[in-house]
Amino acid sequence: MYNVKSPKAEEFINHDEIMDTLAYARDNANNRKLQEEILEKGRKMEGLSHREAAVLLLTELKDVRKAYKELAIDIKKKYYGNRVVLFAPLYLSNYCVNGCVYCPYHYKNKHIDRVKLTQDEIREEVIALQDLGHKRLALELGEDPVNNPIEYVLDSIKTIYSIKHKNGAIRRVNVNIAATTVENYRKLKEAEIGTYILFQETYHKKNYEELHPTGPKSNWAYHTEAMDRAMEGGIDDVGLGVLYGLNNYQYDFVGQLMHAEHLEAYMGVGPHTISVPRIRPADDINPDEFENGVPDELFEDIIALIRISVPYTGMIISTRESQGMRERALELGVSQISGGSKTSVGGYKEGREEDNSAQFDTNDTRSLDEVIYWLMELGYLPSFCTACYRAGRTGETFMEEVKSFQIAKFCQPNAIMTLQEYLSDYAAPETRALGESKMKDFLQLVERDDLRNKAAEYVSRIQSGERDFRF
Repeated sequence: MYNVKSPKAEEFINHDEIMDTLAYARDNANNRKLQEEILEKGRKMEGLSHREAAVLLLTELKDVRKAYKELAIDIKKKYYGNRVVLFAPLYLSNYCVNGCVYCPYHYKNKHIDRVKLTQDEIREEVIALQDLGHKRLALELGEDPVNNPIEYVLDSIKTIYSIKHKNGAIRRVNVNIAATTVENYRKLKEAEIGTYILFQETYHKKNYEELHPTGPKSNWAYHTEAMDRAMEGGIDDVGLGVLYGLNNYQYDFVGQLMHAEHLEAYMGVGPHTISVPRIRPADDINPDEFENGVPDELFEDIIALIRISVPYTGMIISTRESQGMRERALELGVSQISGGSKTSVGGYKEGREEDNSAQFDTNDTRSLDEVIYWLMELGYLPSFCTACYRAGRTGETFMEEVKSFQIAKFCQPNAIMTLQEYLSDYAAPETRALGESKMKDFLQLVERDDLRNKAAEYVSRIQSGERDFRF
């Protein structure tokens, strides 16, 4: 039976509930009265249930589809304003013992280069990332208890945080590693990680097991319950994600929202982020072999409805997607993007020999500086802010601030100051000129006079050589 507060995966991600939800949505695909009631609830900006969201996803009424996209745009602006957080993935190792059929890291792939960075090589990668201007990283590793034990992850985090190069510093390390034990999550918490990220890939148990035929990841329940264990281990912020294209998108959309509902009901805090990747070409992987591809228009619907259903969450889209799709996603709900990403192990250090260790092909291949210029041209405020994490505004505290719209009073000035750091230290001349021409407008969006005046003072001090101010 479906039970949102159950600790058992088969009960909080209940197959029968998902199928009943989709049947209900299909039955009401032309029910204008119901859909308008759901839209009206959505306009309160407090979220929708998985069943309500499914009705909108399957609507056959074109004006309703248009209306919920317009609502998503309004909600994105209300919660996140014009700020867009930037980060980079850092691949440490592609050794893996799993047999995931959609990932080139699967253990049967004998022609991919297997690479694991030493701590000295990690240092070189981090310095290269700092020289680009990055302040936030997401660590990526394959699952291999021999080559990638938790001790290796912890040592790597310690190395990353220790590196201060010129004016550069990595201020937040998010971690995307395989499902593990409460004890190991406690160790990650003690290592001061930011968000723990784990993609479900698909919530459909039978299809999940077929896609993961061997290895530790084949245990659907253990994988699905990982976020509960992470939060039990003290990690305040967790990030969900499915890989759209592996399974029926309607099923996984509902499952993803049910997982968010479960975390809020059972653990007291919903997901800090929700990622929306689509499957991409990679070594030994052809996306055309999967029959569940999600076209752009449906992908936009998914993004918009996640924003309406879970309005408080940060939404992430990577360089898997094209510039055009990322632009549309930012409008509809995405609040975090990667920039200048390398998906190969050791891909950032200039001059390092090229290999075929990448997890997937990137679509948006622009440099970080080009992405920042593009964001500012579109009217967005690029942000490298890590202030909430470093000030202890995480988990329940962070969610309370977000849901009451109070967090923005800190976010806007903090984003401005991190942008000024980037402009002063790393930007190309044309990017610096554009950013500094927009600085006054960005400051005017700080609502409180005292914070606006203080932020303007800090911007001036950053221009004079000081660093790392935050509210």
